[in-house]
Amino acid sequence: MALTESNTFENGTFAPEFALPDVVSGKTVTLQELKGAKGTVVMFICNHCPFVIHVNQKLIALANTYLTQGISFIAISSNDVENYPQDSPELMQHLAANLKYPFPYLYDETQEVAKAYNAACTPDFYVFDANLKATYHGQLDGSRPGNDIPVTGEDLRQAINAVLNNESPLENQKPSIGCGIKWKQ
Repeated sequence: MALTESNTFENGTFAPEFALPDVVSGKTVTLQELKGAKGTVVMFICNHCPFVIHVNQKLIALANTYLTQGISFIAISSNDVENYPQDSPELMQHLAANLKYPFPYLYDETQEVAKAYNAACTPDFYVFDANLKATYHGQLDGSRPGNDIPVTGEDLRQAINAVLNNESPLENQKPSIGCGIKWKQ
């Protein structure tokens, strides 16, 4: 498991549009359909990454907390499923059902959406305001598999609260760290 840090995504950048299949509903959905009234969290995740597995329960808890406050959560997997079959849409659907994801889990087969967001790793987190302008791109918190720091979601929580309270974006945005997105050759 090679550590990969998230790339730069400037605050104020508008969220790139997309239309992707939701593996749970089987429907193709767009960012415009999924965006939240007050803000939107876009997460690049996958099934097999130990860093994602480490934070999955906290992602579910955060989504359940903030969905009622007008913040939507969107999970996207962009991994090459030919070389990483555990990230296939069928297994994505199974995982989402087993974990009871309260958010759509989208499959980016062409990897164009990951490229548009300059995504680099799983997990990779983006927070956008009600107008889909970026206010945060960084880590969930300082916890990583094996570092004995509890998973709190503190960094992402602060970024979401800043959006809800119409505050300036967080000054100290630490990059996410995880497995590199599995790019097609």
